[in-house]
Amino acid sequence: MHQREALSAVSHPIRIDDPADERLAAYRDIRERDLVGREGRFVAEGKVVLNVLFGHSAFQAESVLILESRLDGLSDLLGRVPDHVPVYVAGKPVLDAVAGYHVHRGVLAIGRRRTQPDLDGFLSALPARAVLPVLIGISNHDNVGAIFRNAAAFEANGILLDETSCDPLYRKSIRVSVGAALKVPFARSGNVEGILAALDRHRFECLALSPRGRTDATALDCPGRTAILLGSEGHGLPDHVIERLRSVRIDMSAGFDSLNVAAASAIVLHQLWTHRQRA
Repeated sequence: MHQREALSAVSHPIRIDDPADERLAAYRDIRERDLVGREGRFVAEGKVVLNVLFGHSAFQAESVLILESRLDGLSDLLGRVPDHVPVYVAGKPVLDAVAGYHVHRGVLAIGRRRTQPDLDGFLSALPARAVLPVLIGISNHDNVGAIFRNAAAFEANGILLDETSCDPLYRKSIRVSVGAALKVPFARSGNVEGILAALDRHRFECLALSPRGRTDATALDCPGRTAILLGSEGHGLPDHVIERLRSVRIDMSAGFDSLNVAAASAIVLHQLWTHRQRA
């Protein structure tokens, strides 16, 4: 499909030639503003992520910004954009000037955050055999994005993050998750003690993933609601949490005692998913 034909697939494409155009204000300096919040908005980047945003997400988009040279091949994506969402088209100098960096993917959207669910409401809505990764102190955006991707792959029912974990709607987290951060339900709330108390109220069996765990991950068989607590790189979960809960380890080669937290989450989530498939 040629560029002119791709443009015709959009109801009312709006060409922008001035980087100072106020219609692009939400996209301005996104590398910097990602670090301080976006007034209830988030940035989605890339064709794969936008396909999730417009196809499988509970989030709503406010606008789309496309590099004019990327219009070829985007007719399917643009066909999913609701009529009320403006689609802006600009050249490379305009996009780079607005974003504050070289936008090599050339496909962006601004989404609107949903109202954050309260912890008890989030947990009560989960099913009787829910699997729930719980992130404690994970501040690396790549790890958070990868855990969301793993959660989607192995059908976890949601993700819970404590207040010290990073925002899963940070642009890089969404990109690393290949859009799963827009698809997997999540809540951010409180500290580990408050989270454990809420999980207990809602009848979750809580597992602490640690290289020092007492139970091998291959022995897991959790028929009811299961929460998997994951700690940060290096420090891991607090000692008092590991001692208090049923702790789980992943056996590996002698002399090597740990995996990246995202890789470890994939192994445990796959184990629980396999058991549920066989049940």
